[in-house]
Amino acid sequence: MAFSKILISCFLLLPLVLQMVQAQQYPPTGVVNTPTPGAPIDCEAACLVRCSKTKRPNLCRRACGSCCKRCNCVPPGTYGNYDACLCYATLTTKGGRKKCP
Repeated sequence: MAFSKILISCFLLLPLVLQMVQAQQYPPTGVVNTPTPGAPIDCEAACLVRCSKTKRPNLCRRACGSCCKRCNCVPPGTYGNYDACLCYATLTTKGGRKKCP
């Protein structure tokens, strides 16, 4: 009886623990990802992660790479999180659409 209660507790707490672990991987909301001056980030690796789930990875990596070189930052994750890199979020195309994936 006690073993089954412990097992049930573990299954109920597992999603909460996973959420906490995933939340620690990204900077908190409102934190701007600005590397130290003179220390460029690895744009190729950052864009590879950013574009890993897109249907058009080559197009995504090309646009991301262009934005990364200008801003020297790429937001974490595969989508959103633009508040972590404001320069990346504000770049637009000639048509006024967001340039950076």
